[in-house]
Amino acid sequence: MDYRTRYLERIAEVPESVWDNLLPDHPAAGLLSHAMLSAFEDGACLGTESGWDVHHWTLWHPNGDLLAALPLYRKWHSYGEYVFDWAWANAYARHGLNYYPKWLSAVPFTPISGPRLLRRHDHDPLIMARLLDDLRALRGSSAHILFSDGLNESDRATLKSASWMRRTGVQFHWYQANYKDFDDFLLALSQSKRKKIRAERRKVKEQGIEFKVKSGADLHESDWAFFYDCYERTYRLHGNAPYLTPEFFLRLHHAQAERCVLFIGSDEQGPCCASLLFRHKDRAFGRYWGAVRDYPFAHFEACYYQPIEWAIREGIQCIEGGAQGQHKMARGFDPAPTESWHWLRHPAFADAVEQFLSQEEAQMGYLIDELQEHRAFKSTSSC
Repeated sequence: MDYRTRYLERIAEVPESVWDNLLPDHPAAGLLSHAMLSAFEDGACLGTESGWDVHHWTLWHPNGDLLAALPLYRKWHSYGEYVFDWAWANAYARHGLNYYPKWLSAVPFTPISGPRLLRRHDHDPLIMARLLDDLRALRGSSAHILFSDGLNESDRATLKSASWMRRTGVQFHWYQANYKDFDDFLLALSQSKRKKIRAERRKVKEQGIEFKVKSGADLHESDWAFFYDCYERTYRLHGNAPYLTPEFFLRLHHAQAERCVLFIGSDEQGPCCASLLFRHKDRAFGRYWGAVRDYPFAHFEACYYQPIEWAIREGIQCIEGGAQGQHKMARGFDPAPTESWHWLRHPAFADAVEQFLSQEEAQMGYLIDELQEHRAFKSTSSC
């Protein structure tokens, strides 16, 4: 292929319309939009100090057309990824080898499955092969494509033939089943789960907390300022510095407010807690939650019950609940598999990781089967 590879240190090096022209018709494609990646970069969430060096891969036709792109970062740690490889890094260190830097394709700090390789001609297998050749040529221990979705059989075959290894995981999603309202949804659950949810919601009301839903033009900068206070405090309480900045949320507000949905809870003193979802068409993605004053069960109300009630009204077909959290199953969420792809340069470590992933995949299959037997619904029939 007489194509030219070019790495971008900022997404702004490509016009917004040119990048977004590559986005496929996928519910999570908007998370790789030019505006979203710009919010991360211009909001000072990425860069050398954060351990995320921007290095987006792009492929260009000789006539100047952008043919394909991959959001790509050189990583100096494994924070903010949600597909954990700390044990691999420790094994490298024990043998006197450097695991970092490594190369990562993902939406930063966002465990949502979606497309990663963006291309004008999805059926062209040579583009995937070119990408893998280019990644192999970069200096680093390994390359990783996290939470990939929408790969065709040709892509999978190309990845496997290039010694990439698949890793499976599990998240928890809520699915629409033609519910008329929240009570109708509750009727689909077992009696014990239905009783527990009603008790938790009643406790929230007894504490005097009322919720408002804001999106698009209803959102104001003051709402984002309050949300950031909630978000930051929650991270600090867990002993962590927040990944995202106030500037990130403001840029998101100005560029993609229609994709953002805030659920804001207020007590007699004013706003006290909030959760944020991203929306694209008929799918929603749970992202962040926080509170400035703590109340029992406010987290469940803000992150699960309010979003489900809203989703039923709005015709949302699925809410992805984010990383981890088997407790979500008791609130009507079901297990959903995820996948990521990994390539390690060192042959011996690649063999060891391949054996580990084979065992992990079998265990994950057993886990998902076991989780299916503990769904919150009256029967184990599919939603």
